[in-house]
Amino acid sequence: MLQECHFSFLFVFYSAGSAVTDTDTLVDLGVQPQGTVQLEMSSIDPENHPIRPIKLQTEYNMPDVITVRVQTDTDTYQDVVVEIERATQRKAFLGGYRHKLTGTEFHHSAVQTMAKRPSDRGVEMFRRDTQTVESQSQEQQCTSTTATQMTKISCYMSNMEDKLISPGPYVTAAECGAQKLKAVIVLQKYARRWQAKCWTDQLRCERDRRLAWLGKEQTRRKRVKEEQVEAEYRRRMNPQTKEDFDLLYSALERWRNEEAEDINATLTGAKRKGALCTLLNEEVQHIASIGQHRQEAARKTEQKAVQTLLDKCAAPKAWKSFDGKIIEMDTQSTIRARELQELYASLNTPYQNREDRLSVLLVLRDTVKEQDCKLTREIVELIDREADLVTREIKNFFLEGLRKRISTLFLQYIKTPAFNPEVARLLRVPPIAGQQRRKIYRCKGCNSYLPCTGFALSVSASQMARCHRCVELDNEARRRKDISLYRNILQHLRRTEAERNPEAKITYLLQEQDLQYLIDVIWGAKSALSACDDMRDLVMVRWDRLEEWSPWNAILLNTDEAKAHLKMESIHQAYGKAFIQSIQHKHMLAQSYFSEIPTIANRFEQSHSSQVLFKPGFTVTE
Repeated sequence: MLQECHFSFLFVFYSAGSAVTDTDTLVDLGVQPQGTVQLEMSSIDPENHPIRPIKLQTEYNMPDVITVRVQTDTDTYQDVVVEIERATQRKAFLGGYRHKLTGTEFHHSAVQTMAKRPSDRGVEMFRRDTQTVESQSQEQQCTSTTATQMTKISCYMSNMEDKLISPGPYVTAAECGAQKLKAVIVLQKYARRWQAKCWTDQLRCERDRRLAWLGKEQTRRKRVKEEQVEAEYRRRMNPQTKEDFDLLYSALERWRNEEAEDINATLTGAKRKGALCTLLNEEVQHIASIGQHRQEAARKTEQKAVQTLLDKCAAPKAWKSFDGKIIEMDTQSTIRARELQELYASLNTPYQNREDRLSVLLVLRDTVKEQDCKLTREIVELIDREADLVTREIKNFFLEGLRKRISTLFLQYIKTPAFNPEVARLLRVPPIAGQQRRKIYRCKGCNSYLPCTGFALSVSASQMARCHRCVELDNEARRRKDISLYRNILQHLRRTEAERNPEAKITYLLQEQDLQYLIDVIWGAKSALSACDDMRDLVMVRWDRLEEWSPWNAILLNTDEAKAHLKMESIHQAYGKAFIQSIQHKHMLAQSYFSEIPTIANRFEQSHSSQVLFKPGFTVTE
């Protein structure tokens, strides 16, 4: 069907040499259906609106590889070769928008490069709930309708696949709500059962862990007890230190008291006196045996101390360099000390050959003759005497005393700083003569004059009474108490207080005797809570954990009770009123006894004043 076209432009069309007007149609020009017509077009104003030939747009082909110049620095550029991948499918139209003022249309673009998938952090970073979007739901009836085809005069529909549906019972809203409520109750029942099962499983696991920990703790305590008993048994069987012998005397005194009580309870008259006499003889034998063990331990301790002194003197100078390596250097004094150490070891070595012993004596004689003094002359005289006896083939048994004298004098020679300069830094330098005279006191027990460091002082002592040796001798002869347990409690107290308050001083003013009085007399040597009387488990801790430890801010507990006590925020809420009053009464007794020390008294006044100033219910005003 031929359509009519109207032209009203700045151009003029010619057909068969005549101009075509704006009202002419193709029918007027004689165009038949499926026919053609030739028109010529010319511009009315060729200068302003010339007719330009239409250039056909050629197909643009993207090259496979392009070169892109990228700026890497201020004045540096780098050419990068980029390979173009051909799309296998046409890009989908992503939409766009139109500028309201200019009417320019803009289209969204897409890229060929696949988007980099973000790493999975284990946490959901993007959710639709966090986006600022508003959604609305609206129902709308579709305009299209549906219909069914039924059998009629001109149409037959088969009913072979038809189904007969009968209506069921009608469910009211109340019945539907009841069914939903029943279903909700069933769901809640199973949910609550699951929650209860999880809770009971958690309680069961906690109970099992608690029982396992209690079992391990009980095993550990039992093992610690066994180790303590075994260590105490080893100390009794092989005593080495002063504390070991104090333990022996304490055990001896307990045994004597038990035997005496048994004798007094079962025997009377002459039999009792005879049994007590026999007990006294056995006690004397035990004391003599302990004395022999003490002499043997003192000899071993002395030999060990001498060997340690010689090893320290002969050790080279050592220091750490910048790279962490240990550098050692021998000096003239260390070389001299090593020569004397080797000579002392050779002198104390038993020799079976007479020539070897004479060679050692000759070397020793040449060594000590380098200095002329009374000590060296005596050593040379003894060396000549032994050499003469050895040449006469005297047996070694008769030379033991002489050799012991030579060894002792040569050790004195080694300990002299004039002959062995390295030993000067290891010996105790005596104080100045004037100061020494002012610090010398007389012991009322043995009438010996000793420096102040040789006396045992307590907080209640006003003057020098007895020295350490007299106190130890009196303890071994009468009381026979082992204060090593009190010493351990005092060391634990000092260590814990140093961690909490490095400036604490009261713990260092107290001695073992003072702590013994505090534990035995004031606290009754029992735990304030459980009445535990095992001294190995008792410790002294703070009553108020925020205040510095003092005899009136202390409580005696076992190890587990002390750990729990130090974790309490408020002691007034944790303990009862009667218990707190009993503890305060013990604090008053301790304060009245230990306030004789001026330093401790000042501490008590400061702590008491601070408690009054900041007591609840009072205000501090200027």
